[in-house]
Amino acid sequence: MRGVRGAGGALSAAERRALEALDVDGLLGFLQRLITIPSLDGAESEAQHVVAGWLADTGLETDVWSIDLEELARHPLFGTEVERAEAIGVVGWTGTPAGGRDLMLNGHVDVVPPGDAAAWTTPPWKPDVRDGRLYGRGAVDMKGGLTCALFAAKAIHDAGVRLRGRLSVASVVGEEDGGTGTLATILRGHTADGAIVIEPTELAVITAQAGSLMFRLIVPGFAAHGCVRESGVSAIEKFLPLFTALRRFESERNGVAQGPASVAGDPSDPLFAAYRLPWPIEVGTVRAGDWASSVPDILVAEGRYGVAIGEDPAEARQVFEAAIARAAAADAWLSDHPPTVEWWGGRFDPATTSSADPIVAAIIGAAEAVTGSSPPVEGVTYGADMRLLVNVGGIPTVLFGPGDVRAAHMPDEYVPIDELLLASQALVVAALRFCGVE
Repeated sequence: MRGVRGAGGALSAAERRALEALDVDGLLGFLQRLITIPSLDGAESEAQHVVAGWLADTGLETDVWSIDLEELARHPLFGTEVERAEAIGVVGWTGTPAGGRDLMLNGHVDVVPPGDAAAWTTPPWKPDVRDGRLYGRGAVDMKGGLTCALFAAKAIHDAGVRLRGRLSVASVVGEEDGGTGTLATILRGHTADGAIVIEPTELAVITAQAGSLMFRLIVPGFAAHGCVRESGVSAIEKFLPLFTALRRFESERNGVAQGPASVAGDPSDPLFAAYRLPWPIEVGTVRAGDWASSVPDILVAEGRYGVAIGEDPAEARQVFEAAIARAAAADAWLSDHPPTVEWWGGRFDPATTSSADPIVAAIIGAAEAVTGSSPPVEGVTYGADMRLLVNVGGIPTVLFGPGDVRAAHMPDEYVPIDELLLASQALVVAALRFCGVE
């Protein structure tokens, strides 16, 4: 049995049969095929059709539909950062409910732009295997994880193992910019008793996901010719104290410094012990002015605002706006010309799943069985579709998958091949144990 390390509890005959059916070469080949498709947000349909075709060829039952984006936009938790002409939903499944539990595996096909192609050792859309890793945009975030889910379901189907519950794989769009695909999948009626989102966790089991909100800060100035700049007010200069205030506000929310902002959530939660700033704030883009020799009269800064576990997003927005207002009140210009805060794009609410839930026990036991050691149980600071499955679908959900999130969104994105194998094996065992076998 290729790669199974044992030790975490005896494998049943059905588990061994399903693991023997795992097509590792096919998994690597299909992942490379997906990487060649530049499925940027808003351009995911080709990849979705490829996944749907693969599911049908494999013999799994499928549901493929055109998402009604206009109707979906009416949902209170809908959020997006890109315009879509179309969006395709894809779910495949095996097993017929017969007294067992239903499990959903969830993965997204959308990827972020590759950035400067010159920063890549090999082209981002040309998958490359070297040093025990598979490189390419989407390799780790998260076409690798999605492919693990697909081939875990295929292995169970090919082995002829009859599940007592339904195992479904949801291939979704729009995760990076707000969760369009997963929200549509839930509203389509696809649900389960537990779910695993195959995000890159280095095979750790993630039971808590922090949230994040996208903000836009508009800072006014007053235009003048650059040769008499003191006749104007630079919006860039007026942004600087606001940026400093945001850094201080971030420290106060995370318990690193004391100040008027209360600590958000519990930054000492052991699930987040690896993070000095579990609820970070970052300004990602800054745009100012429209002429090089003019004093800029407006600056627009956009960024990401971390939301704590257990924190109400509406209250989080209020304390952010209050921090900006305090900083503006301390400046003579900004007190009379206050900056504006807008909330836009994807909304990623925090979410948690009880450590006592059966889905947590199933994936921990499965990971132990195939790796020989108990996986860490942690929380993550990034947003994921877990929050929709938990908060909208009412489905206890964990994150578990191959690769390190630090390799995502960067040049030479990669996923370790051995983790692809181990993750797939763990998903096979978890599915059999959670759904039950006839």
